[in-house]
Amino acid sequence: MSVLAFAELLYDSEIGTSLRESLFAFPIVEGIHLIGLALSVGLLFFIDLRLVGLVFRHVPIPQILKQLRPWLLGGFAVTMATGALLFVAGATKLIELPVFLWKLAFIVFAGINAAWFEFKWGRNVQQWGYATTLPTGVLVAAWGSLILWSLVVITGRLIPYLSY
Repeated sequence: MSVLAFAELLYDSEIGTSLRESLFAFPIVEGIHLIGLALSVGLLFFIDLRLVGLVFRHVPIPQILKQLRPWLLGGFAVTMATGALLFVAGATKLIELPVFLWKLAFIVFAGINAAWFEFKWGRNVQQWGYATTLPTGVLVAAWGSLILWSLVVITGRLIPYLSY
């Protein structure tokens, strides 16, 4: 089955049709998507800005990670679930948009960056999180995260404007 055929199957599904045809469902799902995005990417920005030393310098990194990580992960779960629903509602159109494909690529790269940070640095934050000078890898991951998630948000907002 081709990607386009799969997209058509999703688009024509009961869920896709219901979301598109409902007066309230699509805007509600989109609103929840934006709330999840605000939680996930918004909190991630606070963490990344702390890692690069631009905000909250007085707050220890292990403390900020411990307090924000559950909310951030919950926001990502909401964002991904609602994003999947939004995709189903417009799958055949979205799959042909280069900006949507760029958005997916940036999400994949941001996810790889996050996984690398977690496996390389996040597990032993107690060892480096109180240092005055952070490891270069932590800074690279934080700047990469800021850039990649900014690109995800920008390309996501471009979708309605660059649709056919």
